[in-house]
Amino acid sequence: MERANRLMRGHALCIAAVTGLCATTLLAEDFPYHQPSKDVVDVLNAPPTPAVSVSPQHDAIILMQSVRYPSISEVAQPMLRLAGIRIDAITNGMHLAQNYRAFALKRLPDGADINVDLPKDGKPGAPVWSPDGKQFAFTNTASNGIELWIGSAMTGKTKRVEGVRINGVRVGGGGRGGGGGIQWLGDNRTLLISLVPANRGAAPKETIIPKGPDVQQSLGHAGPAPTYEDLLTSAHDEDLFDYYATAQLAYLDSATGKLTNLGKPAIYTGLRPSPDEKHVLVEWLHRPFSYQLPAGSFPQEIEVWDRAGKSEYKVASLPLEDHVPLGGVRTGPRSYEWLPEKPATLAWVEALDGGNPKEKALHRDKIVTISAPFTAPPTTAFETVERFRGLTPLSDGKALVSDFERVSRVIRTMEVDLDKPGSEGRVIATRNERDEYHNPGNPVEATTPDGHRHVVESNGSIFMIGTGASPTGDHPFLDKFDLSTGKSEHVFQTSEGFEDIVAMLDDTGTRLLTRHESPTEPPNYFLRVNGKSTPLTHFTNPTPQTAGIKKQLVTYKRADGVPLSFTLYLPADYKPGTRLPTLVWAYPYEYSDAETAGQVTGHEDRTFPELNYHQLAVLHGYALLDNAGMPVIGDPDHVNNTYVEQITMDAQAAIDKAVEMGVTDRDKVGVFGHSYGAFMTANLLAHTKLFHAGVAESGAYNRTLTPFGFQSERRSFWEAPDVYTKMSPFWFADQIKTPILLIHGEADDNTGTFPIQSERLYAAIRGNGGTVRLVMLPDEAHGYRAKETLEHVLYEELAWFDKFLK
Repeated sequence: MERANRLMRGHALCIAAVTGLCATTLLAEDFPYHQPSKDVVDVLNAPPTPAVSVSPQHDAIILMQSVRYPSISEVAQPMLRLAGIRIDAITNGMHLAQNYRAFALKRLPDGADINVDLPKDGKPGAPVWSPDGKQFAFTNTASNGIELWIGSAMTGKTKRVEGVRINGVRVGGGGRGGGGGIQWLGDNRTLLISLVPANRGAAPKETIIPKGPDVQQSLGHAGPAPTYEDLLTSAHDEDLFDYYATAQLAYLDSATGKLTNLGKPAIYTGLRPSPDEKHVLVEWLHRPFSYQLPAGSFPQEIEVWDRAGKSEYKVASLPLEDHVPLGGVRTGPRSYEWLPEKPATLAWVEALDGGNPKEKALHRDKIVTISAPFTAPPTTAFETVERFRGLTPLSDGKALVSDFERVSRVIRTMEVDLDKPGSEGRVIATRNERDEYHNPGNPVEATTPDGHRHVVESNGSIFMIGTGASPTGDHPFLDKFDLSTGKSEHVFQTSEGFEDIVAMLDDTGTRLLTRHESPTEPPNYFLRVNGKSTPLTHFTNPTPQTAGIKKQLVTYKRADGVPLSFTLYLPADYKPGTRLPTLVWAYPYEYSDAETAGQVTGHEDRTFPELNYHQLAVLHGYALLDNAGMPVIGDPDHVNNTYVEQITMDAQAAIDKAVEMGVTDRDKVGVFGHSYGAFMTANLLAHTKLFHAGVAESGAYNRTLTPFGFQSERRSFWEAPDVYTKMSPFWFADQIKTPILLIHGEADDNTGTFPIQSERLYAAIRGNGGTVRLVMLPDEAHGYRAKETLEHVLYEELAWFDKFLK
């Protein structure tokens, strides 16, 4: 029906720039997918560097080769859009779930290759390793369902588990192991899986004749909510969601194939075995559902079961999450996890301020624990002054606990003794959430052969892996962090090119798996032992067309002194002193101070072959100012009061710098962006004359349609109507005289960026005599996926910029 409606109304395409006609509407049959130049197409479709999955015992890796872009025929497969989730009704899995076309297994440390047998013409998901690393499981999406396969890490042989049909609908993120409803237990034989219930019958059918109207009501209690997409809209939607999301939990004996059901069918959102594996934390949701909120906000039950599925302890019965204040959290238990060093001690967090960030409170959250046999009342182990941000358990009852202060945007990390309730936390790190220069990284974790996951500790220190942002770009690091002093010591940091740390392979940091690349060397994986580097892969450059492209990290300041940066790309045949037509790609971020706003991220030694699609303009003769700094600075409650003024200064500074460098022709500058970057683009064209053409992809342009906040805006429309109006380019459509190309996925799934946002802005600009073109992309979501779509988007954008900048 959606496709039929689209074909009936056609594609609104103002093609004045192409044919001299205005307000012409074309059907898809009359305007098929186009391609840009061959060199752009070849680079766009070049195979990506394989991703890597590391064995828990660090004695093997699996390289996973994905398909960069699926075909439009695959993207256009029917889907159900229910409760914020996109479901493939044929497979009972997620629509466009990630899959791979090849696995390559390598043993470590010698790098010996082992061929992996994959199902013919299948779509395998990512491998899920057994704790001892001797086996791996993976799903395979077949034409009529999702299969379960198990492979040997020693031989590469794989086999399908007969009689198993996985329910691949992911309603929540709870659980361990990942892999779409698969997790191994510590015996390295048993798996916990989610199945399509046996004998569930046919899917519900919609009655042709309505039984009555669909009704919603609110009885005076405030319930602000973002403008979510793909929500339930009818009783039939509710029935479909219930049907496809309901799963049967089961234990699978991987040696015999025997299945043992756990509990009854339900819409499970979390499943976590305790460290001693005698208990299971289970979360599921139930009716009444909501037509205003996605599945994660539906009523939930959280219980501890024994291994047979008998309830041992009720953690919480949570009602529909429809009265959460803006910027607040749900009341009652949240953020549950087992403490890994104890047999069966459960921890969770509860709000002490009613979940309302505007309420004054001495402490905003508390961490609660309870241990088997779950007969004593829960114990308050620690109270955070600000909003709880994270918990990382350590040894001896200790843990790293982070909280977040919303006004100053400060993240504070403390060492806390959960075994001593009421004890003070010792602050070991404090930084602004946007301050990447002082980001200490993330703790390194390891898994024992019997499945216990823990932070790697050594004589009072833990290991941390981070990006290493600095004024000269990113320099990834492995640090040893002393918990007693809060001081870090580098164990390894990139010195030449760009080398990312994929995994620490031992408990001392002397063996690392890294991924190295440079402007002349494509990404490859290396084994580092005591500083000596040995290549594990020898991938060649799949895009020779990019050879010689110039890349430079450029720093400068805007008019008020705020430091900014962009990465400059120049064509391979660029001659110094030549002024080129130039494109600016950017995305605004909010900051509380100028120091963090001016920080540099990225690295000029990142290799070229894997250019993002927007960077391919450099192959078409353009200079590109990539990720140009667009900070908006101020206190979080009022930062958007000067949004337009600040992005204008940001854009002016970037153009001035590029002109000063002699690479940019000021009269031939275009701007483009995606989502909030599209919003920025439309605002710059509405309020400045800095640019001569613009492209806006999948943006939101009328903020009155997102009245309960957007991005980091914390006020509602009724609290700050002038700000919402001033920031909405739709309200200034009569001022947009610079040519603008609007592109939008017809199946956009992002909060706030409904396709009507682009359709209405197109109508407003057209109605006021502006030059505008609207391209609606069939079956595409917020992020474009199909090969044909990406090729056509590049065709449209390059043709648009060529017309008005060249």
